Amino acid sequence: MICRRMFCELDKNCRFRILERFWLFKIVHVISTDRSGRDLIFLAGSTASGKTDLAIELAGRLPVDLISVDSSQVYQGLDIGTAKPTGKILEEVPHGLIDIRNLRQSFSAADFCLEANKLIENSFEKGRIPLLVGGTMFYFSALLRGLSDLPPANSALRARLVEQAKQRGWAFLHARLEQVDPQAAQRIDRHDAQRISRALEINLLTDLPVPVAATGNGLIQKGVKVTRLSIAIPDRQLLHQRISKRFQRMLDDGLVEEVEKLKEQWPQGATTPALRSVGYRQVWEYLEGRVDYSTMVERASAATRRLAKRQLTWLRNEPGATWFDGTSPTLVTTLCRYLQAKEVMAGGAKLEKRA
Repeated sequence: MICRRMFCELDKNCRFRILERFWLFKIVHVISTDRSGRDLIFLAGSTASGKTDLAIELAGRLPVDLISVDSSQVYQGLDIGTAKPTGKILEEVPHGLIDIRNLRQSFSAADFCLEANKLIENSFEKGRIPLLVGGTMFYFSALLRGLSDLPPANSALRARLVEQAKQRGWAFLHARLEQVDPQAAQRIDRHDAQRISRALEINLLTDLPVPVAATGNGLIQKGVKVTRLSIAIPDRQLLHQRISKRFQRMLDDGLVEEVEKLKEQWPQGATTPALRSVGYRQVWEYLEGRVDYSTMVERASAATRRLAKRQLTWLRNEPGATWFDGTSPTLVTTLCRYLQAKEVMAGGAKLEKRA
């Protein structure tokens, strides 16, 4: 009964209601009474839901180590357009898996699982709790369930697919995927360039469809207790407004100049997965003179809205997550109490007021 009052629940109409009947208390500090547990937290949400800022606040109150689950923040130089935490914040609250690759280096879901598992084990050894935060949903799933036995990325083949997409569009390649692997095409959005190219790559390299079931060794098989938290903005119109304001803020902060610099350093960067990500791709097109400024802004905002829709669809189809309202003024307090009630803090935790 107590738990029900503390966290958001989703009703049949997908509206969120939060039953908060607690006084807002002072900032709390969680002191673990047993460091033998293997608890882990997933904090997922759509773009512009505020999940990164929320994770930073939680890191100031709980004994957690933050690990980024973002396929773009791994790249050095992609700062403004990925909403990467500032250097000052990263010094105060370190995040794993940020700035670990340059633009020419690939970074797959398998790479993510390998690197994330190392950080998770380090966190466990220190008696702390890994908190994985981000919006790359496939990375969450791969880490949780493991990966199928798939061929490694083939850069030459990937480059040819990207060149075809530049000439004929990703919708054309999605249609091609429908012909060779209709089940994969049904699972993949026709605007999701990275997953379309990877699916075609697997089909062309193996002459087999993309496997659905994971065969790898994920956190579930390792017996790690994973608490999954999903953050959402309940009002779609509000989410769209936040997306538009967020992109405008990126432009004000120098996103065009950032991409201009990257374009000078990596003239062929448009073919890399990093610079095909939302925002960067549209600004690159603007710098090449293929669209005007206002068109670039509209295309980037529309692409971000589609990304948010895909993220939310994925989250809604994932069982076992507890949903929270990202607009709640007492969200951090609610999450702290929820995690305490779930005994996530390594076998049981006590909340104490911080002086």
